[in-house]
Amino acid sequence: MKLLLVEDDALLGDGVRAGLKQAGFAVDWVQDGLAAKVALDSEEYDLLVLDLGLPKLSGMDLLKSVRAKRASLPVLILTARDTVADRVAGLNAGADDYLVKPFDLDELIARLNALLRRSAGQVELTLQHGAIELTPASHQVRLAGTDVSMSAREFSLLHTLLLHSGRVHSREQLEQTLYGWGEEVESNAIEVHVHHLRKKLGGDLIRTLRGVGYVIDKAA
Repeated sequence: MKLLLVEDDALLGDGVRAGLKQAGFAVDWVQDGLAAKVALDSEEYDLLVLDLGLPKLSGMDLLKSVRAKRASLPVLILTARDTVADRVAGLNAGADDYLVKPFDLDELIARLNALLRRSAGQVELTLQHGAIELTPASHQVRLAGTDVSMSAREFSLLHTLLLHSGRVHSREQLEQTLYGWGEEVESNAIEVHVHHLRKKLGGDLIRTLRGVGYVIDKAA
């Protein structure tokens, strides 16, 4: 899953980006509101993590701009502003969640996974597809009750395709989902990840639509 982190504190931003990448997210990080606006206008994101006290364009103004164009993008405000009035203003402006600094990284990840579930209309904590179970909170995949080891990007690819089962994703869309800015992407990276998932979970799990993309069909 790909998210945009908007945080002007360099030390905090670098730490959050590293923690989220370790948790399997592809993270683009910008440090001012205008840069965030440009990124949101040019890239597709699954989540937005937004500070409020930003240079060049405030977090609240950016949030209003986002909601005018992308009503369904899940937004989590991450800020030091901790009064009830601040929380109410942020939520009323269109944020889906509000987390006050200082915070625990595990809580941030749990809240982001909850936002992803809600945005996909999923209620259960575990995604199930036949004998396959994927639990985002524990980063665990099981096949017929047995744990299956996989890389962070394999997990992220499987998570994306299961969360949106029945929807075809192009190679370019999957590359954007799995890789952040500045990360080198081999020309056959997606094909390699798909190949590994098929070996681990079954050759018929992911369908290739030649010239179009990849899909996991909805479970019967």
